[in-house]
Amino acid sequence: MARFLVRRLLAIPVTLLAVSLLVFVATELIPGDVARAVLGREASQASVDALRHQLRLDQPLPTRYLHWLGGFVTGDWGQSYTLGVAVRPLTMGRLGQSLLLALLAFVLLVPFALALGLAAGLREGRPLDRVLSVTGLSLGATPEFVTGVVLLVVFSVQLHWLPSSAQAPPGAGLATRVEHLLLPAISLVLLCAGYVARHVRASTVATLSSPFIRAMRVRGLSEGQLVRGHVLRNCLVPATSALAVQLQFLLAGLVTVELLFGYQGIGDLLLTSATSKDVPTLQATAIVLGAVGMLVYVAADVVYALLDPRIRLGKAAHR
Repeated sequence: MARFLVRRLLAIPVTLLAVSLLVFVATELIPGDVARAVLGREASQASVDALRHQLRLDQPLPTRYLHWLGGFVTGDWGQSYTLGVAVRPLTMGRLGQSLLLALLAFVLLVPFALALGLAAGLREGRPLDRVLSVTGLSLGATPEFVTGVVLLVVFSVQLHWLPSSAQAPPGAGLATRVEHLLLPAISLVLLCAGYVARHVRASTVATLSSPFIRAMRVRGLSEGQLVRGHVLRNCLVPATSALAVQLQFLLAGLVTVELLFGYQGIGDLLLTSATSKDVPTLQATAIVLGAVGMLVYVAADVVYALLDPRIRLGKAAHR
């Protein structure tokens, strides 16, 4: 298990190096002059040239990349062009905000998707199975901004049950922050639940039709005992892979949801830095999101191996 984990972790720096190169080149392709965007249209050409020299924009691309990479690795992520603050604390602070939203969405997603998939799988071919399957597919095909707008109109504008803004007031307690985050979290959950539920349903149907379950029924085990003791555990294996995939959609959906609900997270920071040509902030947020995505996959691999011993046995036999 230790080697299994070490191999996954060693792949992260190599992948991040490739990601950093792609991100740096992509930011260089953003149209427009960064120095002119920072100083404004009224700035003189001499001022623009001076800022370009200060920001090393007049140096060759490989030189700038190596300088930026060296600073990034040592913790010097530069200064935000538009906000005038250090990029590292800004990015990590926004990441913490987004992780709180993603964590709430994940906590809601897991039991909801498992219940949805189990209910459909236990009633295969019946009306409830069809209704749940169609509903899950429809929600998964609906963009998060559409779902978010509907939730805002219904639960905030009409019913006044939940606040329309995800940003809680300064000094708010945990309960108040969770209340403000419920609507955006539900938007993300509805986007991802159908995909996970389909995997859980398929695993439930396959497990219930296995000879082992039929033998357990002959021995007198009730449906509840079978579900709790055997079906649920087998469902967790494919659900783990599905959740890992959907966590990537959660991270991608943060940009839209944070913009819609006025939440100051890393998705909002990524969008504003891209539109304002704040290159150091854009590069840092892209790298951080890439690292988080890879760590999610590593965690999913570890959980998958713990739930399915055949993964570890296969690796051991191969070695």
